[in-house]
Amino acid sequence: MKKYIFILCFLCSSLVQAQEDIMDELDQEAILDSAVVSAFFGLKIVNLESTNTASKGDLYFNISHRFGSIKDGIDELFGLDQSTIRFSFFYGINDWLTLGASRSSYNKTYDISAKYRLKKQYKNGFPFTITGFSEIAVNTKINADDYPGFTFINRLSYLSEVLVSRKFNERLSLQFAPIFIHENFVLNDNQDNSQFALGAGGRYNLNGTLSLNVDYVYHLNRANYSPFSNPLSFGLDIETGGHVFQIILSNSNQLNDINFITNAIGDWSTGDLYLGFNLYRVF
Repeated sequence: MKKYIFILCFLCSSLVQAQEDIMDELDQEAILDSAVVSAFFGLKIVNLESTNTASKGDLYFNISHRFGSIKDGIDELFGLDQSTIRFSFFYGINDWLTLGASRSSYNKTYDISAKYRLKKQYKNGFPFTITGFSEIAVNTKINADDYPGFTFINRLSYLSEVLVSRKFNERLSLQFAPIFIHENFVLNDNQDNSQFALGAGGRYNLNGTLSLNVDYVYHLNRANYSPFSNPLSFGLDIETGGHVFQIILSNSNQLNDINFITNAIGDWSTGDLYLGFNLYRVF
């Protein structure tokens, strides 16, 4: 009898140990398969697109404002008497694909976009999130009568970006972005239609609802003696449940992804800067 009791105890002990081993393996797999989420609060870092995409079925409504230069002083209420505006809608087709449509007051520009996540960052696994972003913009302000032979195709501009981010911890996230832009029509004859740039940005999370953000884009083949600058932008993100509110200071007053890179007219060295904000509402 004692022999059978011993055998039963041995089998129970082995079964418990086997269950513990299986649970340990599942825990390890869960850790390896645990995707890192929310490298950034919003769909943009400041002006530069972030690797974030909308969740499946989520509709984002975005209002963006950029005011006039603070260099104009109190006469223009530090730029608040002037503004450009952009309205945007973004919809999560699924968790990896977001489609968008926007209209900017600058050059009366319409654009459509697609953001598509190619790879996720995992804890103890793949170290980066990789997302593609593509945009087509239409400049409807240009008067075709001023340019002989001007057609609708000349109004179009294209942008493609590869966004690569890493969330190092709960506070710090960084991103790098090679960028390609093609403008079918450029006013400056010395400017190539096809243009290349490198963007970089980051977020430092202050607490659960506030973060400090920065992004910068270096234009690689800007025309000599161009009046435009490389955009450097700082922002404060405020996350409040269904809203993300971004307060921005930048040397670019442009809102469209192509225009903020190609047409930044401000200068940090002279204080020629622009206040603005992005407001996202998620439905």
